[in-house]
Amino acid sequence: MRGMTRGMTRGMAAAARGALALGAVVTLTVSVATSAAGHEERPGSRAPGSAAQNAVLAWNAYAGSAAIAACIAPVDNPLTESRAYAMTQIAVHDALNSIQRRFAPYLYDGRAPRWASPEAAVAAAAHDVLVPTLLAVPAPFPASCGPAGAASVEASYTAALAAIPDSPAKTAGIATGRAAAAAVLASRSGDGSDTPLAVPGFPQGTTPGAWRFTPDRPFAFGPGWGTVTPFVVDDAAQFLPGPPPALTSRQYTRDFAEVKALGGNGTTTPSARTADQTQVALFWLESSPLMWNAIARTIAADRGLDLWQSARLFGVLDAALADGYITSFTTKYHYLFWRPVTAIREAATDGNPRTVADPTWTPLATTPAIPDYESAHAVEGATAAAVLRGILGTDRVAFSACSLTLPAGSTCTDAGAVRRSFSRLSQAAAENGESRVLIGFHFRTAVEKGLELGTAVGDLAVQRLMRPAR
Repeated sequence: MRGMTRGMTRGMAAAARGALALGAVVTLTVSVATSAAGHEERPGSRAPGSAAQNAVLAWNAYAGSAAIAACIAPVDNPLTESRAYAMTQIAVHDALNSIQRRFAPYLYDGRAPRWASPEAAVAAAAHDVLVPTLLAVPAPFPASCGPAGAASVEASYTAALAAIPDSPAKTAGIATGRAAAAAVLASRSGDGSDTPLAVPGFPQGTTPGAWRFTPDRPFAFGPGWGTVTPFVVDDAAQFLPGPPPALTSRQYTRDFAEVKALGGNGTTTPSARTADQTQVALFWLESSPLMWNAIARTIAADRGLDLWQSARLFGVLDAALADGYITSFTTKYHYLFWRPVTAIREAATDGNPRTVADPTWTPLATTPAIPDYESAHAVEGATAAAVLRGILGTDRVAFSACSLTLPAGSTCTDAGAVRRSFSRLSQAAAENGESRVLIGFHFRTAVEKGLELGTAVGDLAVQRLMRPAR
């Protein structure tokens, strides 16, 4: 890993300051450029001028920048990040639909004057959710993280309101946005999201197959996140899959051999990965909520979605992504299955003569401090693809994307940004899932089950949330 990280950026993004505590990939450093308005610049990630013309897309991007400033992105804490986005986009959606009812509200069923400013409503709704939510970023993040995120939002809010002429329409729009935000904040008070994130006293397993702390991560991350109140599913265990394969099964043996061969760091541990596979592994290392919201912005801009259509797309998407983590962490801590790095190093104890131990096996990046089964990253990709497919009515959506977690010179903020192109949503979700095997984080079965769970969550969200008004 040391050989690889020498080619990566040396300047850490603000988000990486919390990485040591929360299991992010601290050896992978990223740099994120921000504009004067505070929004993340992802060159080519959206149609020229689209974010400026569509307040929903603009504020979705501002939320991502604020999450980075608050140290919960681009790799550090997708749990808190996904919840913040979901609450924000729900408030934005409900504020707009108070002005003109085009979709069923998620929560706030207000009636604003039809002449109220939609742009002001969007800005106020997003601002009023994001500021208190980011200020409440939990320990062990540095105390400066939350205020930095809130300051990013304030800068975006000031600029957004300055661009709207003072008028009764602006005043009414602000009032509408604030009312929708207040309803969302009240509904999520006491939702369980204050559960400890880094738990060093979590009981470790000792038997073969049982999860225990992974190297350099002496704690469990988010073991109580499955108790957070969901946004759309009836119960966090609604789509609980069956158990992982037995350690002596052929399926486990195949999974073991695959991740052992492909997932090594390529320096101290040999790897059969191709150069393109290594790029895939690092490309998708970026936080799923950050990446898939950026992808959705590109698609929304390309398709010319208006404010209301965009608000519905992001409202459903982010509510579903938040529930993807809630359901996935329920599965993870229900089965508590060991990670490949533990399994490969301790294979001599697993009772399977076809698995061969490598006591020094090291993955491409540091394994997160959560159990293997199933892959939350795969869940998120499949959830996003299912939502976008359901709302757009087709899987055939061509787009390209960049990443903030590639080596220096290749990220979204670089002139030579690497872009990966896709012709289908399912193609991107599959590659996203595949990346977790290639990086050495998950067994194949964990990825496959994650794709199944994510698709179920995404499909349910499209069926239930923010349906077109009659």
